[in-house]
Amino acid sequence: MMRTGLVIIHVAFEDLGSLGRELTNAGFRTQVIDACTANLRAIDALDPDLMIVLGGPVGVYEHDSYPFLEVEIELLRSRLAAKRPTLGICLGAQLMAAALGARVYPGTRGKELGWAPVHADSGLGVPPWLAPVTRPELRVLHWHGDTFDLPEGATRVAETSLYVNQGFAVGNYALALQFHLEVTVEGLERWYVGHASELAQIGICVRQLREESRTFGPKLESAASQVWRQWLDHVFNPDGKATDEIPQIIAT
Repeated sequence: MMRTGLVIIHVAFEDLGSLGRELTNAGFRTQVIDACTANLRAIDALDPDLMIVLGGPVGVYEHDSYPFLEVEIELLRSRLAAKRPTLGICLGAQLMAAALGARVYPGTRGKELGWAPVHADSGLGVPPWLAPVTRPELRVLHWHGDTFDLPEGATRVAETSLYVNQGFAVGNYALALQFHLEVTVEGLERWYVGHASELAQIGICVRQLREESRTFGPKLESAASQVWRQWLDHVFNPDGKATDEIPQIIAT
């Protein structure tokens, strides 16, 4: 059975990356819309089998400057209330947190930008589907300055030493990741240009970041593909529905 996926982007270069391949392999037909220009109010929040909200360089709290953010939050609030499968990455994760009533705000410990490990929640362990990217030797890409409080009823699934709330799951139908598993070495070349001003402002050397991406990126792509496949299996049962089970955690 062909499933449908609605992908909401905020800048064109922050795309599905490795996730796109796994969605195609899993039989999804995806539609990509631009949150900045699309009529979000015309979208049926419950219609797609899977909704994915990707990253972007604006803050959830900047709705006066970017009014579409409030509409996006309303869309996610309706979808999550109906327990429909939803995935958010970076800004998408922050929007999910806001839709669930949690506070989103500028991080007090500065930007987290570059390649570094992500750990399982120290008190709970790691969900089986996230285990491939929490190995100590693996590096994921962090690229954010904002953070969020853990929403009520959510389970924290990842943390770093800088910001504890790096990801959360809600039941068996929603996953929010502050860090970027979806990036590819090739696709990041567009990020270096698109985020050139930010990188220059905080003194990040693009050449060094590119070298690190070439070192850590291929291993991340392989591990991330495992995560996407396992998470999709975790969410969807044979009749294409999601369940309301809390993910089983493996102690570490």
